[in-house]
Amino acid sequence: MDLNQLRYVVIEGAIGSGKTSLARLLANRFRAETILEAPNDNPFIERFYADRPRYALATQINFLFQRADQLRPIAQAGLFSQRVISDFLLDKDALFARLNLSDDELSLYEKIYAFLKPQAPAPDLVIVLSASIDKLLTRVQQRGISYEQGIDETYLARLSDAYVRYFHDYDGAPVLFVNTDGINFVNDPAHLDLLIDRINRMRGRRESFSMTTA
Repeated sequence: MDLNQLRYVVIEGAIGSGKTSLARLLANRFRAETILEAPNDNPFIERFYADRPRYALATQINFLFQRADQLRPIAQAGLFSQRVISDFLLDKDALFARLNLSDDELSLYEKIYAFLKPQAPAPDLVIVLSASIDKLLTRVQQRGISYEQGIDETYLARLSDAYVRYFHDYDGAPVLFVNTDGINFVNDPAHLDLLIDRINRMRGRRESFSMTTA
């Protein structure tokens, strides 16, 4: 695999995994366009973290509309004259829905999802970031976003487990699983170089990377 030749790369992972930072770094390195989540544009996000059961459905549907709108242009093949790096995979949107919605709400969400989902091409590569729950929690606290400070260890553990289970079965694109416990892409450019080298050495559709295996 040659990262220079990939047209559509997705970075995924639970909150605090560093997916947006890595997406920006790779986009800067390879002069790519970015499609990034915009949680601050969701008017329900603060209320969701304060009262998840009450505001989960409104938050989820707002994100679904937002993400579908962001991805709709790349359903047109012409956009891929430019490389694209994104920090979300629409296919996994239901992961949050199943985690936070009641059965009736989930049924409604699934109907809306089926109607909205754009026929965007599959990514050339999905990079799935993970970290220990303690590390995720520390990163969330350090970045200091006020509405995230109420996220607790139990919710992060459930979310992290949901990501593991989802991508364990995902076969829509090649996947590189990256354990970021010992990695700092933002402050250590050498770590980014090691990741790029690992991507370029991929031969299978499901491989892994950490600092102990680099």
